[in-house]
Amino acid sequence: WYQRRVRGVPFLTMITVILSALLVACFNAHYHIHDWNSMKNSLPVAGSGKNESCDYAEVYSYHIHLLFWQNNANHTASAMALRDGFIEKFNLYNKNCTISRGDPAPGHEMCVFEVDFDPAGPFTTAQYAFFIPPKQLQETSAWMLQHRGIHDVFIHPNTGCSANDHTKWYSFSGAKWPIDASILRCNYPGCRPFFSDSGY
Repeated sequence: WYQRRVRGVPFLTMITVILSALLVACFNAHYHIHDWNSMKNSLPVAGSGKNESCDYAEVYSYHIHLLFWQNNANHTASAMALRDGFIEKFNLYNKNCTISRGDPAPGHEMCVFEVDFDPAGPFTTAQYAFFIPPKQLQETSAWMLQHRGIHDVFIHPNTGCSANDHTKWYSFSGAKWPIDASILRCNYPGCRPFFSDSGY
């Protein structure tokens, strides 16, 4: 029977080719499934922080910081006027942040943090910040960048991976200030620090 031909091709040769193709397909399918399972297991997931990666952490919120010279009266006055303008523009009167500064706070509404008139947390100069939900980032950051004047703006995401948030995934407009990441204690996806004076 193996001498039979199908359209000029020996039957045994045809069976061998088909079986080889099936084996290759099965091998590739197993390889891809294994690859996908490995990839899924390496993706960061918010939770306890055990065995989680900060490589591609989920973004829950943003901070817009304005940095200013605390020893210059004119610089400070201008920065405070800009803060008042932002509060008025986005109707943030009496919407002070009651969350820790390092809290990604998923679902929290936009709010205003207290002013640091001296270097505090990872910042090496005076600054203040606004907590921004992802859906409001575009309009708020555009307004701040267009109105910042002589001041420097620092925008970063909040993922729980504080070091990456402040040193890898940030954006400066104006001068780039050094950030002291050594103070940032929260470094796994979804991490929420205990409330403290610094809150980082």
